[in-house]
Amino acid sequence: MAQDLKRRKFERGNALNLVDYIVLAEDGSQLTRGMGRTRNVSEGGLSLETHRPLQDGQIVLITIGLKDDMLQLRGRVVHQEAPAAISEETRYCAGIQFTSLNEKGLQTLQNYIKLLKSLNRT
Repeated sequence: MAQDLKRRKFERGNALNLVDYIVLAEDGSQLTRGMGRTRNVSEGGLSLETHRPLQDGQIVLITIGLKDDMLQLRGRVVHQEAPAAISEETRYCAGIQFTSLNEKGLQTLQNYIKLLKSLNRT
């Protein structure tokens, strides 16, 4: 775990936010759509819990509500964890790396992460 923290480029804020996501095919068409939730968020990506597995390399469009802002993000699945076989947990967890984020979106995300850090300290 400590090694993972050293390897990360951005500090993460723990957050459980409901999100709407769309998985895109290579031609840009919609493959599937679903609801999920974040486990944590950083400037570079997020950890996404879903009820269906995602595949490494898939492109995902994510709409997330951050306080009073709706943020639309585009990312790529960089890893996927299946639910543990001995657990009753049925959620998959995918690591999503953002592939494009405009300046306003980045500022909104940075402000939200600062808020999360301050809440986790108290």
